[in-house]
Amino acid sequence: MYRIAIDVGGTFTDCLVLDEQTGDLHQFKSPTTPPDPSIGCIDALAKAATANGLALPAFLAKVTLLIHGTTLATNTLINEDGARTGMITTRHFRDMLEIRRGYKNVRTSMYNVFVPPYKPLIPRRLRLEAEERVLYTGEVHKPLNEDEVREAARQLGREGIESVAIGFLHAYANTAHERRAAEIVEEELGEGVYVTTSSQILPVWREWERFSTMAVSAYTGPAVKRYLLALEDRLAENGFAGSLMMMLSDGLVETVENCIPRAVYLIGSGPAAAPAAAVHLGSETGHKNLLSFDMGGTSIDIGVVMGGEIPTTTEGWVQDERVAIKMVDIVSAGAGGGSIAWVDSLGLLRVGPNSAGGDPGPACYAKGGTAPTVTDADLVLGYIDPDFFLGGEIPLDPGLAARAIVDKVAQPLGMTVEQAAEAIMTGVSSFTADEINEVATRRGIDVRDLTLVAGGGAGPAHAAFIADILGLPHVIVPSVASTYSAFGMFAMDVGRNYARSYITRFADLDTDRVQALYEEMEQEAITGFEEMGYRAEDVSFARTADLRYIGQFHEVEVEMPMDPGQDLSETAETTFRASVFRDAGGMQMLDAVEEAIDNFHAKHYDLYTFNMPWQGVELLTFRLRATVPKAPFELHRIPEGGPDPSAALKSHRDCWFGGERVSTPVFDGSRLKAGNHVVGPAIIEEPTTTVVVPGSFTATVDAQRSYHLNRNGAVGEPSGGTT
Repeated sequence: MYRIAIDVGGTFTDCLVLDEQTGDLHQFKSPTTPPDPSIGCIDALAKAATANGLALPAFLAKVTLLIHGTTLATNTLINEDGARTGMITTRHFRDMLEIRRGYKNVRTSMYNVFVPPYKPLIPRRLRLEAEERVLYTGEVHKPLNEDEVREAARQLGREGIESVAIGFLHAYANTAHERRAAEIVEEELGEGVYVTTSSQILPVWREWERFSTMAVSAYTGPAVKRYLLALEDRLAENGFAGSLMMMLSDGLVETVENCIPRAVYLIGSGPAAAPAAAVHLGSETGHKNLLSFDMGGTSIDIGVVMGGEIPTTTEGWVQDERVAIKMVDIVSAGAGGGSIAWVDSLGLLRVGPNSAGGDPGPACYAKGGTAPTVTDADLVLGYIDPDFFLGGEIPLDPGLAARAIVDKVAQPLGMTVEQAAEAIMTGVSSFTADEINEVATRRGIDVRDLTLVAGGGAGPAHAAFIADILGLPHVIVPSVASTYSAFGMFAMDVGRNYARSYITRFADLDTDRVQALYEEMEQEAITGFEEMGYRAEDVSFARTADLRYIGQFHEVEVEMPMDPGQDLSETAETTFRASVFRDAGGMQMLDAVEEAIDNFHAKHYDLYTFNMPWQGVELLTFRLRATVPKAPFELHRIPEGGPDPSAALKSHRDCWFGGERVSTPVFDGSRLKAGNHVVGPAIIEEPTTTVVVPGSFTATVDAQRSYHLNRNGAVGEPSGGTT
């Protein structure tokens, strides 16, 4: 039996197959098919079936679990080809999406008059109003005017909308009006129109963040729904009867049924798995402070992991859209193997952000592309074997690569083709190093304290050069580097994050209400897991809360140290320093609150180097993370072989390092053994990627066939998989 993880990227679709009996992992890649990404998925699965000597239906019949990450929602938003969307909201609040907080662009000063105004996903004439008012307490101040909702639905129907977003002012406190409005819209417009509500997507306070996230979900929802239903049908037609789970932006996995009405949770679906891969690989080698680096054909994804904990954020942006759901904190940029090199109007060499993608792809693909890319440069520099790209499945044309570089880069800059190719490689490495420095500096981290874990098809070829620029002493290139994010999906838990807002000062906290909120979230989680076939006793809960000092704007998420299911029925006194005793067997609620306050003070100091323990504290949002354990797995181990790698030497070829042509040994990665030392400059070839070892590094193979690239003279070199 098999478990499979599939990650659909901008250029390639990665497929990682785990044999549950032997523990062996096998990697497969197929070009992504943008018009219908499910075709690329089936192509990758067909390759896996052939490799196992089976027809596709027979192979899929043996697959118990398929985890899928997709960039569809992200690309729909970036490409601005989402659904024609309408909105129904509380009277006088239809302009909230456009007013925002005065932001023009999160990456640009709001006072820059040259930045064009924000263009909402839902135009003003499609944002309609209905009378209703729920107070922040949940009390109904004005009942919902159902006739106005019905007329708004009819008007949107006449406009030919495909999706309706329903967002009322304080729906996080009482969802009744939104639920009823959704029923009316469905009655009027039928099942063919996609309907979503803000409380369904993000039941927390701050209406702009909630409305913006809801609008993104409504805008991308129809495309996501069509794709997921088509994928399910295509898989079923080919004999798949196992469980299909989707990778979420918060680092968990969820069923297709629950993803369809919450499309926004698939934003960043694939890249969100990469830090989990880094944590798993780091734990095997004793590294906890990690820099997760995934360089594919289209983009780079960067994540910093400290102490083995994957960072999450609710401050996410995609283009100009605010996405306030909890997401794995990943920074993405347009710099991959397919990134196009070009000379700007000032005569400066630039690389990216535009990409040649998989069609037509780099010039060397011989599919009609004429723009020089990073892959073309790597080919000209000798780092890539033109006859062994993707294991020989895609033959490359060095002549076309050289011609593209000469025409677009070398001649305009007065360089030789090799100099231009090296400039392209240096340019993309420097850009990536700058992005990494920015991410680390923003968090107050010295990047030199991190271990770089390099993944993606292009990552292993550039990781050591990037580490050299940053001054990093150690790089890990896993054996599953080319399917790095897909591997991370195996390391993910199954589950979902929940949130409920209840805004109060500690002195006024009603613990009955806190208990009710957590019980509501826990019951919702248990019901969902039971529908997926899990037992209630297998579900684990982690409770947190957002706190801030009175008068602050931003909050900090801290652990709420409460036992799942405990009784929190007392009402808080005016002071939490009172001594309140409970029956034996349960944690005192007031002790838990005091511990949460202490956690907040400590975390605030860690984040901002100061705290104010004398200042009052507010609770804003209660959060619950519900998970069940992931299925166990481990990477296959290889035999020991000593330091000499000569048995794996396959050839020598000329490569360019530091402006010089160097006769470079090329090693067959599949024949290397644990303990082998490969001294740079050297090339290690895998069927789905190439590891480049510059002269300043030595690569050591560990027991899981990961490559540890250590700067010459650095300490902590691994032996047999440990450090």
